[in-house]
Amino acid sequence: MQLFYTPEIITNQELPKEEAKHCIRVLRLGEGSEINLTDGKGNFHKAIIEQAHPKHCLVSIIETIPQPSLWPFYLHIAVAPTKNMDRMEWFAEKATEIGIDAITFLNCRYSERREIKTERIEKILISAMKQSLKATLPSLNGMTDFKSFVKQSFEGKKFIAHCEPGEKRLLKQACLPGEQALILIGPEGDFSSEEIELAQKEGFIPISLGESRLRTETAALTACQTVHFINQ
Repeated sequence: MQLFYTPEIITNQELPKEEAKHCIRVLRLGEGSEINLTDGKGNFHKAIIEQAHPKHCLVSIIETIPQPSLWPFYLHIAVAPTKNMDRMEWFAEKATEIGIDAITFLNCRYSERREIKTERIEKILISAMKQSLKATLPSLNGMTDFKSFVKQSFEGKKFIAHCEPGEKRLLKQACLPGEQALILIGPEGDFSSEEIELAQKEGFIPISLGESRLRTETAALTACQTVHFINQ
């Protein structure tokens, strides 16, 4: 099934320019063709092309199909972005395919990158959502200060994965099926001791993702997959 992303389809029944170009110029669909849309808000829509133009493609909705959630939990992963953005883009793509609700980029003491542009990653999330036939687009938050982030309220279990010695539980043992989960993943140099202490004061549970020392993007994706495994 070919999906087109149309976030404002209820109020504006015109495909976004990039989607219109792909629909009309690349796929060569014409007036009267039936297409499938997702608004990224939990709905699929069946529609008919009324005006086939690569810049102004007008459609009419013939059916709206609300989609139930594909997983019985809420998952938010906050990760310190790597210097090489290709690795963060890979994580964002694969986490969306597996299933994630929110991604936040953290500015930590040992962060390799202090600024980030989210436009390209947003496009990757959209593409991964369509490719994996999902109806909900994960929320994406730009660079956020670690200290202010850990003080934000969250209705669920909060975890921090770090490499410092100390008592830690495996994520697969600490997270229960159906729970909302917020997981912090640090930079290549790990969280600082002060950051770990602050997070624990704010209710974050220290966890391990296993015996192997993982790169940042691998750790973030492992956490995502582990939560899904727990809920299978």
